[in-house]
Amino acid sequence: MIGIGDNGAEGLLPQYTQWINECDVLVGGERHLQFFPEFKKEKKVIKGGLSALTAELQQETQNAVILVSGDPLFYGLGSVLAKKLPLEIYPYTSSVQLAFSKMKESWQDAYIVSLHGRSIKGFAQRIDGRKKIAVLTDETNSPQAIAKYLKRFGMTEYDAFVAENLQGKNERCRSFTLDEMEQTSFFPLNVVILKQRELVERTPLGIPDNAFFQRKPDKGLITKREIRTLCLQELGLKENSIVWDIGTCTGSVAIEAAKIAREGAVYAIEKNEGDLENCLENQLKHRTDFVAVLGKAPDRLEEFPDPHAIFIGGNGGNMEHLLQTCISRLQPNGRLVMNIATIENLAEALRHLKALGCEVSILQAQISKSKPILNLTRFEPLNPIYIVTAKKGNE
Repeated sequence: MIGIGDNGAEGLLPQYTQWINECDVLVGGERHLQFFPEFKKEKKVIKGGLSALTAELQQETQNAVILVSGDPLFYGLGSVLAKKLPLEIYPYTSSVQLAFSKMKESWQDAYIVSLHGRSIKGFAQRIDGRKKIAVLTDETNSPQAIAKYLKRFGMTEYDAFVAENLQGKNERCRSFTLDEMEQTSFFPLNVVILKQRELVERTPLGIPDNAFFQRKPDKGLITKREIRTLCLQELGLKENSIVWDIGTCTGSVAIEAAKIAREGAVYAIEKNEGDLENCLENQLKHRTDFVAVLGKAPDRLEEFPDPHAIFIGGNGGNMEHLLQTCISRLQPNGRLVMNIATIENLAEALRHLKALGCEVSILQAQISKSKPILNLTRFEPLNPIYIVTAKKGNE
């Protein structure tokens, strides 16, 4: 397998060119094969799925060369095919290396993300606070779309460098503000580099309650910061966790979870339309981008992938069916955390969770916060809460 750039054969080492000329079968995308019009032996075009091509190559007895763009082990076919074929891999310079060289910028500290053929959902929390980001794009997730997306989430501390058709005939490299990038047209083959113009740090764990849009005039339908922090600790989230937030309301727990599990995904459900609107507004304000739907769980949970962690802020009076659904979908060794305010609901939750084979622990949180009274200070209690944690066994 040989990596190749948009300058075709002229960018290859003489040894690579010799191997291509001497091989019996040349495999590659249409664009790559067009670089070798003089090759008259068998050509195989890479199109669509790889399973049929892999099966063909596994039966191939002749000497074959596979051409791929850039470094085959950088978002390329190399890692996939190397598991199934006896490959030797010879990389070319990756598009990201070339883009940084055109920008004259070091890249050992860059965060690299591919939006090529992927959804942009979750991009905000993945890059928030990162100083230098390289983005692989496609026609949907174009530089214009990326600029519009970043502006929606208030991430205007970034300037952009766009490298197009690297080493091709129409190579073009330019710097932009986000406003400029949104209004400019680009060739389909491009890499976007985002660099902070000014340092913006990520919000630490424990966002203040008053930093969230909440229902008016009845504020208070929010998992309070102190309780929220304890619940997030109990959830045991990792960077790549898939998380459900049931009864998300303002989205406070889901937003904090998305900031922790920023290489994973968060899915939230809320039955009140007004609260869901607040959740969506809070996502934009706090630079998190996750799926939030209108509905009463367990309805619509079939739309979500199986989670590693589930938070239930409210069950809406359908606890048994909800817990059965959640535990059945929870991945092995996953955790479910519930906030419960009454001893009757606590007793019911314990009964159902133990019947479902979970290991259950309870934390009773009774927290008071200082409050000034004239020139003195008193303590004002928060409502006591039972934090129930259920761990699913390793099936």
